Amino acid sequence: MQEIKVNIFELISSHAAVATDDGNKLYDRINKIFKSKNKVVLDFNNIELITSTFLNSSIGRLYGHYDSNFIKEHLSINNLNDDDLLLLKKVVERAKEYFTQKEKMEKGIRETLENEEDN
Repeated sequence: MQEIKVNIFELISSHAAVATDDGNKLYDRINKIFKSKNKVVLDFNNIELITSTFLNSSIGRLYGHYDSNFIKEHLSINNLNDDDLLLLKKVVERAKEYFTQKEKMEKGIRETLENEEDN
């Protein structure tokens, strides 16, 4: 397993990581690397502005497809200032909560539908 560095600035061609489309582009890149069983190092060097929208569409989405331990072992972050790191932590917490609740809700819906079919 190797570490693959992804330079955010080069990937999105901007100092501002704000758009959902750019987040989706980063998500696709991370997902491709994860599927090849490699680790990802995200380098935020030269990024001057980051929004939760970008982080949700790139990193938050990962929690819908991978468990927390996998992400923790396969994803690392470089060159992110303290304020943006705090924002990332909030995005991650919300994503974990959202996808946990989503699974519970979907399970409840499935059980309800199965019960209705039995009646």
